[in-house]
Amino acid sequence: MKAAPSLAVVDSVVPAGEPWMGVVKAGATLRIVDLEGNQAVDTLFYNAHDIAEHYSAQNTLQAQRQIYLTSGSVLLTNRGRALLRIEQDDCGRHDTLGGACSSESNTVRYALEKRHMHSCRDSFLSALARHPLARNAGMTKRDLPSNINFFMNVPVTPEGGLRFADGISAAGRFVELRALMDTLVLISNCPQLNNPCNAYNPTPVRVLIREDA
Repeated sequence: MKAAPSLAVVDSVVPAGEPWMGVVKAGATLRIVDLEGNQAVDTLFYNAHDIAEHYSAQNTLQAQRQIYLTSGSVLLTNRGRALLRIEQDDCGRHDTLGGACSSESNTVRYALEKRHMHSCRDSFLSALARHPLARNAGMTKRDLPSNINFFMNVPVTPEGGLRFADGISAAGRFVELRALMDTLVLISNCPQLNNPCNAYNPTPVRVLIREDA
């Protein structure tokens, strides 16, 4: 029997610096496309029916014994359950240690005068304030756990430090994940202008959700 065709139920271009929020049903796939190359996509994942259950960097990295995410990586929740699996990956490395940029990190990493610059934490908070899914779930800033930085290159030094390096993605590369439970997704398409991960040039990304017919 031929497999049922895959239908795109969401196909959205997310401008640089903007958030995106949506639900991926169990069994459906989420594809994030790096349209112009080296764009960092800060992403949070939650159990769509209980936002207290969310992606856990600690549990995921401990289970896979690997600090970078790529094809075959299973993303685990803070309760140790499988949330999503990376099915396809054109990039080959995604960071889950560097965290989301914020006014505080802009100040510490770069300079005091960078504090006012827009950040991924600002984008997350904006989505929580204005998106119906977030309001209906009663989400607040306390519901912002560890995130994944898709397409972002953050090497770990021999001393155990983190270094923000040039990106290794390129125009048109993508990562595709299959939801293993109904998953609420919150994206900040990073506006960061101060590190080389996106060549100091934030660009749009494309988000597609596909379900079997």
